[in-house]
Amino acid sequence: MIQADTIVTRPERAVSNPYRVMIVDDSAVIRGFLSRWLEAEKEIEVVAIASNGVMALREFERARPELVILDIEMPEMDGLTALPRLVKLDPDVQIIMASTLTRRNADVSLKALSMGAADYIAKPESTRVVDEKEIFQRGLVEKIKALGATRRTRDRAAGKVAARPALKPVQTERKPRVVIGAKAPIVLRPFKTIPSPKVIAIGASTGGPQALFKLFEALKGKTTLPVFITQHMPGTFTAILAEHLNKIYDKDCMEAKDGEKVLDNRVYVAPGDWHMTVVNEGAVPVIRLNQEPPENYCRPSVDPMLRSLQAVFGAHVLTVILTGMGHDGLDGCRKLAESGAVVIGQDEETSVVWGMPGAVASAGLCNKVLPLQDITGAIENVIMGRPA
Repeated sequence: MIQADTIVTRPERAVSNPYRVMIVDDSAVIRGFLSRWLEAEKEIEVVAIASNGVMALREFERARPELVILDIEMPEMDGLTALPRLVKLDPDVQIIMASTLTRRNADVSLKALSMGAADYIAKPESTRVVDEKEIFQRGLVEKIKALGATRRTRDRAAGKVAARPALKPVQTERKPRVVIGAKAPIVLRPFKTIPSPKVIAIGASTGGPQALFKLFEALKGKTTLPVFITQHMPGTFTAILAEHLNKIYDKDCMEAKDGEKVLDNRVYVAPGDWHMTVVNEGAVPVIRLNQEPPENYCRPSVDPMLRSLQAVFGAHVLTVILTGMGHDGLDGCRKLAESGAVVIGQDEETSVVWGMPGAVASAGLCNKVLPLQDITGAIENVIMGRPA
């Protein structure tokens, strides 16, 4: 096992240039099982471990990690204090905040995202519960690989090479793995007609909270339509997200409740661990929550929301797919596109991870693929009946 607060040099792996990760956590138990899990992955190398923010800063420049798993609550220097200092040392570092599922930690995690963290993950409440550990492990590994791939792609675009520490006297030059970036050219779906939207649907995952805050700040005063949001988040976090949006936006933002009627001037956030759908009960659209199996490994999932909205509103659903890893939302957007609904995707440059919007765009389902700052204007154009 890797000892805490040390730099580790390992022999060459099957993967010539694994993602370099530093673990920062005050719990020896957490440090231990994180290092074992990650070292078992051929594409990941744990290059340093620290028990608090002070030690993390001390080791960072020597270890040169590309990604950091950063605990929030630690003695001497907590994660929120260490975060901006780590970003200052390397503005391109990908930091994943790790915390237990408490209301305070959810609030702090969302604040960390606004300060430069790329993502967050909820620690399992018990390391003895197999299902919780497996979900956490799979989620963490997926985040590391997705964020690592994003960093490598941007490094290549900027003419950089992946960060390497001067730990060995001889270091052979290696070419970074091409993980994303060689996608087929995007073909936009032309506007034949522009159906007047009755609702707005938004799907997001990694990087979503930051994108949502910017989007809703710019969207104030632009629409009275009901807005539905599925953001991949656990419970507690979605409640805090709704509260943050409520402070930013000029309409009521809340976690959706089962059985409530869909009203104008409302924003409905899918609660963590529940799929949010809409059904017609009589002539009135009503929200229904369910705990049917996860889709795309997610609950809430974007696809059930989009399929249900298409069934109720047809082409009159204006859909926006924001930053996020995976391809959740692809199936729902396909059905919406077939019905003639407008679909807008966030572009790769402004996405933290261009997974979800990239999947929809590459499938030719988007009418527009835009930088985040231009999406509000596109929404306004569609509402006014103009091409986005």
